[in-house]
Amino acid sequence: MKNKEYLEKILPHKEPMILIDDVVDYSLEGKWLKSSVTIDENSLFYDKDIEGIDGTVGIEYMAQTIGCYAYYRNNCRVPKSGYLLGTRLYNNALKKFSLGKNYYILVKEVFVAEIYSFECLIYNEKEEEVSSATVNVYQED
Repeated sequence: MKNKEYLEKILPHKEPMILIDDVVDYSLEGKWLKSSVTIDENSLFYDKDIEGIDGTVGIEYMAQTIGCYAYYRNNCRVPKSGYLLGTRLYNNALKKFSLGKNYYILVKEVFVAEIYSFECLIYNEKEEEVSSATVNVYQED
């Protein structure tokens, strides 16, 4: 399901820069959120030569999912701006996110101070892990 209008309300992006499609589920108690994306020919960064999206775009899928988590963590109010500081150990089993395939992005908060750290995973339709990373972000006071 593509829910871009809703995502425009909670992410600091507008179309076409919203890359994920929807929030699937979340738990503030568990400190996690799961989003989804389906790759189609209208997806930003779609490359017809490889019939998909380059695997490195997964980092931005993770970052936007973290942005959604920040919205819910802030009692469904748009949070203060956040900045992607870096990614450690981006393990990517994919060269591309394939046309017509669904992917699920799971982010889990693991450390909070001035810098937030998230364990991030991307799964395919078969629930196989295809990408993982530790993503660090900074949020203004």
